[in-house]
Amino acid sequence: MENLLNLENIGLETIITASLYLTLSGLYLLIIPAGVYFYLNQRWYVASSFERAFMYFMVFFSFPGMLLLSPFLNFRPRRRELS
Repeated sequence: MENLLNLENIGLETIITASLYLTLSGLYLLIIPAGVYFYLNQRWYVASSFERAFMYFMVFFSFPGMLLLSPFLNFRPRRRELS
C-alpha cells in the first residue's frame, strides 16, 4: 500500500491529465464568467437583440462560474448626471 502512494509511481500521463482538468475547470469556473461579466457590464444598455440573445446564452453556458463570482459584482444602474 505504501508503494502506491509514492510520488515516483505517478506517471507523466496522470500529471498531464490532472493539470489539464485543473486548467479547464479554472477556465470554465473563473476566466470565462469573468469575461462574460466584463462584457455584460460594458454592453448591457446598448446591445442589439441578437447580441442580447448571445449574452443570455453565455450566462446560461457559464452558470456555475457566474454563481461563484456573483457576490463580488454590482450591476446597479449608473447614476444620472443632473444639471
